[in-house]
Parts: sequence; C-alpha cells; structure tokens
Amino acid sequence: MPRSFGEPLTKLRAVPIIDNGEPLVDPTTLSSRVVFAEHHPVMTHLTRTPKVRKRVAEMIAESADRLPDGINMTIIEGFRPIENQRWQHDYVLKQFAEKHPEWPKAVLHRQANILSAPPEDKCPPPHITGGAIDVTLIDAATGVWLDMSSPYEMGPDGAATAVKGLTEQAAKNRQILIDALTPSGITNYTGEWWHWSYGDSGWALRVGAPHALYGRLENPNL
Repeated sequence: MPRSFGEPLTKLRAVPIIDNGEPLVDPTTLSSRVVFAEHHPVMTHLTRTPKVRKRVAEMIAESADRLPDGINMTIIEGFRPIENQRWQHDYVLKQFAEKHPEWPKAVLHRQANILSAPPEDKCPPPHITGGAIDVTLIDAATGVWLDMSSPYEMGPDGAATAVKGLTEQAAKNRQILIDALTPSGITNYTGEWWHWSYGDSGWALRVGAPHALYGRLENPNL
C-alpha cells in the first residue's frame, strides 16, 4: 500500500498561499536541451502543455544545462488544466479499485490522493498552480527515453524516488536527474521520481517556507 511520503493533505492544507503573479513560460524556449515529450504514458488523449511558472521554467533550463553530454531533459507535463486533473484522479481511483476490490472507499480515496491530488481540494493540486513539472531524461541523439524504472513499469510500484530494487542503470539515470535538478532549488515529491516543483504548497512544506508562492490558476493564457 502506498504511503504518504510526509505530505498528507492535512499538512498541505495548512500552508498559506500568497501568489506572486508569475506568468507561465515554456522552458523549451529557454534551453535547446529541454524538449516537450511527444506522448504521455497515461493521458494520451488529453491536451498537454510544457508551460510552468517563470521561475520554474528557468530552473528547468538551468538543470538541463548541467546534464552530461548526450543526455537531454524532456517535459512530460507542466501546467495541467482542472479537467485533466479530474480525469487523472478518476483514472488512479479506477486503477486502485480494480487492483484492490477489497479496499473500502475511504482507503481507495486516501491511496489515490497520494498519487494524484484531488482536483477540488482546498490545497491546489501542484500542476494546477503551474509550479509543478513532470520530467525525465532522453538520449539527445535519438530522443529515446532513458530507463528510469526497470524492473518496474511506469506506475505506483516503482514510482517512489528511492524505491529499492532498481536495476543499476535505472538507479544511475535517476541519480543523474536528481543531480541536475536539485542545485536549481526545485524540489522532488519523493513519491514520484518524475514530479518536481517549486513555489507550490508541496515545495513550501518540503523546505519550510512560510507560504506557497503559487496558487490555483484559473483559465491561464496557454
């Protein structure tokens, strides 16, 4: 059963939010080593954008330039519209319900919330704020995604950043990503190796900031 990774909704809801008004920016315009992924592992039918808040975009560009030669960074998703968040949360709920029919409804929702923030919660889902981004690494020459998860498939079992049992290559690739991103100040949600954020409630909780810098974005100009 997934665990909270130290960021339960009760703690996230207690974080004050003072939005600084930063606009959304496309990180792919700031570095040639940042590209937008052609597909999403799950949300294949939904419209995605690489755009994130300005400071986050700058952090991603800075991080990509730290990568070893031959490796680039690809954005799976940046800002996420509320309808996409609703779809994803429902999808995760359905997956857990099918895999664990014995779980009570309250347990299903609690576990789904660990992997997908509830869309209407008082605490804005990270991607809704524009402060969160899902990223991975690719071969710069071919565009092929590097192995970040073997022997696990992309999903709950291997999602935790420090999950045990990774192959040597997958563990090495995760460390390359961590070493590139961490110096910029962007932070990892340790329940998902691909999910990084700055300025949202999760970031504020991780670093002990007095308040979040980004709140829920309603109908931004994409």
